[in-house]
Amino acid sequence: MIELEGVPELIDPVMVAAFEGWNDAGDAASTAVGHLDREWKGEVFAALDAEDYYDFQVNRPTVWLDGGARKIVWPTTRLSVVRVGGEKPRDLVLVRGIEPSMRWRSFCNEILGFAHELGVEMVVILGALLGDTPHTRPVPVSGVTSDADLARTMDLEETRYEGPTGIVGILQEACTHAGVPAVSLWAAVPHYVSQPPNPKATLALLNRLEDLIGLRIPLGELAEDARAWQLGVDQLAAEDSEVAEYVQSLEEARDTAELPEASGEAIAREFERYLRRRDGGPGQVPGGHATETGSGTGEGPGPYLRDTSGPGPGSGPGRGKPPRAPRPGPPGPESSAGPGPESGPDKGPEPGAGPDGKPGPDSGPADDGDSSDD
Repeated sequence: MIELEGVPELIDPVMVAAFEGWNDAGDAASTAVGHLDREWKGEVFAALDAEDYYDFQVNRPTVWLDGGARKIVWPTTRLSVVRVGGEKPRDLVLVRGIEPSMRWRSFCNEILGFAHELGVEMVVILGALLGDTPHTRPVPVSGVTSDADLARTMDLEETRYEGPTGIVGILQEACTHAGVPAVSLWAAVPHYVSQPPNPKATLALLNRLEDLIGLRIPLGELAEDARAWQLGVDQLAAEDSEVAEYVQSLEEARDTAELPEASGEAIAREFERYLRRRDGGPGQVPGGHATETGSGTGEGPGPYLRDTSGPGPGSGPGRGKPPRAPRPGPPGPESSAGPGPESGPDKGPEPGAGPDGKPGPDSGPADDGDSSDD
């Protein structure tokens, strides 16, 4: 049984989760949760036992020096709580880690156990996939749910995805079966510049999350980073005529597809965000922390803190130079059919490559026969 003696009663809590790996193109989703953790100074109150869920030959532990003493950081998933001040304060439970290697059902049940004990009202899972989208246009973010009523009341898409799924899809279905409202937000990352970081996609996810939960999220330097990233990719693409031509074709396809939707809800949503930021809406000034013990660096562990020494996983890369874009020619048969797999060790085929070849948000059924389950 999960007991949380170090965490006070929470106010209208929402759980926000992201996982590195298959569901995290450009590290956009995990970096978004890491940003929330840093801006609101979240403190870790619990961590899942790494032995239960991770293959250490796939996600290897790291060794670091702390004042001359060698310490080991194990790959795991950590939970922290932040209290957001303002006229309507509310708490966020942040879940940040790595997609587990095995025992996915048990992993989801443990996350849901924390959600139940903390009185979480809704779970929002962030993800990012590779797509045929130009870097010069706003990042498409899809909000999907398996709950028909939730889709109707919150203006979300009811998922119809079928195919391979990741922990984002499994956790969303586990929430649905447990009666916990759950939403997945998916950002589309240009497949021709998929290297992390991608601050533009991270910013888009945070803006969509802000609209969904009604909180003003401090963005720090993310907007500046996103502009620098796009400028860097612009310069690299301009050096290769084939890449520039390909980007132009993506722009034309995107503009044609979105022409009927160039007004209405999108404009209204952007105007509401502008008013909220101008008037200093909720979340402008963070309040106190919901936990008094434990920290993201593992110092002063609380009563339920495990495997939390050292910096947490998924902390995301720092602000660096814009990534160097590869220089492919026009897409071949594979890339024209949708996003393909990334080459990194933690990356698999990106979710959402449906039968029509177009990327779509992933939320596959829980009983998909995934070999990583027990």
